[in-house]
Amino acid sequence: MSTLDFYFDYRSPYSFLALSQLRKMNVKIAFRPIELGDLMGRVGNVPTSLTCESKGRYVMTDLGRWAVHYGVNLNRHPQASAIDAGRLLRATLVAEQLGVMSTAVDAIFHAFWSVPAPLTTAAEVAALLGAAGLDADELERRMDTPVAQALLEQATAEAASRGAFGVPTLFVGNEMFFGNDRLHFVRNHLAGAV
Repeated sequence: MSTLDFYFDYRSPYSFLALSQLRKMNVKIAFRPIELGDLMGRVGNVPTSLTCESKGRYVMTDLGRWAVHYGVNLNRHPQASAIDAGRLLRATLVAEQLGVMSTAVDAIFHAFWSVPAPLTTAAEVAALLGAAGLDADELERRMDTPVAQALLEQATAEAASRGAFGVPTLFVGNEMFFGNDRLHFVRNHLAGAV
């Protein structure tokens, strides 16, 4: 089975949508949480859907179309602007050290984009992950530490060094694919992979 590196940030609805389809592919997913703002700063990219009002409006329509197309429940978290996305990413990297990263990714994406759950404090993030079967106390103790932040910065730097400029970015080997709308290319590439 091929392995696919999936670079994502929880703030990205297109990452959420892409994952809904990656889970249906015959591929091992290597989760790569990164901080999107830091990545964009490192490579000189700008969030045009935020800086261009017309594109921002269009993105909301586009997201709705993709959600219907995939049959996915997509609901922007009502407290999205109050959520420390870095904390969610750090918690995921700690979950990786505990051997439960995939479960953390699913729980957090679901709570952020499908059925909103409290995510504004470390205790709320830990409670969400605890309800998913993870060690809530250990996660809460470690998710906001300098060590966890260093892991996030390292992961983001690695993404930049590989040529990523946004999320979702997917790699199969050294072949890079950007965006939820490139998954057909991923499928084709995987079908031809040995």
